[in-house]
Amino acid sequence: MAILGWLRDPHAPRVCVISGDEGCGKSMFLAWLAEQATRPDTVVERRIHGLVPLAGQSASTAAWLLAEQLGSAARTPGDLIAKVAADRRRTVIVMPDLHHSYTPEAIEELIGALAQLEHVRLIVEAREVPAPLLALNPAVMDLREPQWRDAQRHAAWAASAPTAPLDAPSGGADGPVELDDPRSVCAGDPGWVTASYGRSEASHGGLRAAWLRAGGALTRPCSAAERALVLWAALGDDADPRLADELQELAHGAPWSVRWKRVRGDIRPPWPGPAWALGVCPASGSVAVIDHQGVVRLVAAETGASHGRLPQPVFGAAQLAFGPTGDLAVLDGHGRMQHRLNPLVPRTTGLSSLLETALKPLERLVSAIEAPATAAAHVGESLAYGDRVGTVRVLTRHDDTVDVAHQALHTGAVTALAGVEVAEGALLFYSGGHDGRVRMWAPGRKPLASALRERNCAVTALSAARTADGPVLVIGWEDGLVEYAAVHSAPAVRFFRPGAPVRSVAALSNGDVLVGTDETLVCLTPC
Repeated sequence: MAILGWLRDPHAPRVCVISGDEGCGKSMFLAWLAEQATRPDTVVERRIHGLVPLAGQSASTAAWLLAEQLGSAARTPGDLIAKVAADRRRTVIVMPDLHHSYTPEAIEELIGALAQLEHVRLIVEAREVPAPLLALNPAVMDLREPQWRDAQRHAAWAASAPTAPLDAPSGGADGPVELDDPRSVCAGDPGWVTASYGRSEASHGGLRAAWLRAGGALTRPCSAAERALVLWAALGDDADPRLADELQELAHGAPWSVRWKRVRGDIRPPWPGPAWALGVCPASGSVAVIDHQGVVRLVAAETGASHGRLPQPVFGAAQLAFGPTGDLAVLDGHGRMQHRLNPLVPRTTGLSSLLETALKPLERLVSAIEAPATAAAHVGESLAYGDRVGTVRVLTRHDDTVDVAHQALHTGAVTALAGVEVAEGALLFYSGGHDGRVRMWAPGRKPLASALRERNCAVTALSAARTADGPVLVIGWEDGLVEYAAVHSAPAVRFFRPGAPVRSVAALSNGDVLVGTDETLVCLTPC
């Protein structure tokens, strides 16, 4: 087939358009191509990495669907383009049914932007080749031309092939969706709802902003209750106050409930900024939130109310760890750990403060770090940190000395660390890596031979806590999935997708979970 030769030719145009009317065999050809190019033994030059049927899709939903297949949580077409541009691996994308999409012009812009990337190849199917795609100088395969057709085989296929839909769906199984009604929105066709909200200039009581904020989490296959939960978590305080109660009722049956949330633009209480990192203070019960500017704000774990902030920001702050007395170790953008005092913890004053010259326990551990770090966690008397080559080191205080244990656990950088004290003096550390693995290790023992969890995307955040039911572990993944599981028991694992890239997670001792993104900070409680 000529298309396979095009895939292997490094000098061929980056876009191939397959055109023809509904009866020329395009569906059969694309089905054959998808089958041939996604087999496990397919050579690299012929492999397809993304397949996005465009019928009923807008540019946003197409971007969300493609991002999911590429292991990303991109929220907009621009986010998707930036993500694909940053990953220089060869990427082949097939996009059938352009002429049946909700917004062909916007999708053509997305295709044009992707076509500018040297490592991307696009196969687009349309009834006719639109002018914006012709401007890309594509390879065109018109299946109405005789050289591409076997009349006898096509006639046999056409006799049994279903008729292709000529129009996009009209909203849902029960008719058009009422965009002001949360019940109708949660039960409706998500592609139609997204396209309708994209065209609308009304707020629809706050539902429109929440829907577009949650992005691809709402267009994935899920129940109406799960969709209501995601909408509830993304609802701002400027929304119709009745919506939260309605969505809470609709979310009955979902694995989580929303205890509290803060959304970009919230005023009472104020939104604490993008939650790039979270840390739970054992001394005060507050949660530290690091934003994109390195400002560390403190909020109440129970309510999300503001508790103040650290006096000075930490440039490029990426992660933090609380010490036993409430002081903090903040990891900056250069891999250096900086010690900071917590304004909520009482300090010594007067003569006592002048006589207090010894380093604090956490400060001593921070001073013992000798290499740039990529992740950090503090548990009991120990501070753990990971590096760029996959090694985790644990520093433990013993009187006036600091012992160091280390273990190579990952291929590539350690991206997240968490720890829990399962018994007095018995510590477990969990590490996540760019290699998509979550490993468990107790210093002084060999790590488990296999990973606790492994997926085809990087770990972005980890948190562990000791609850009344035993230790729990929360994992944030690069594709936007949050995973919650008990470590030593086997309940059903709980999942949540906020729709945006997961920047941070925090497990609380009461079983609640905090999930931070660039636009939301939500506290979930298990149902």
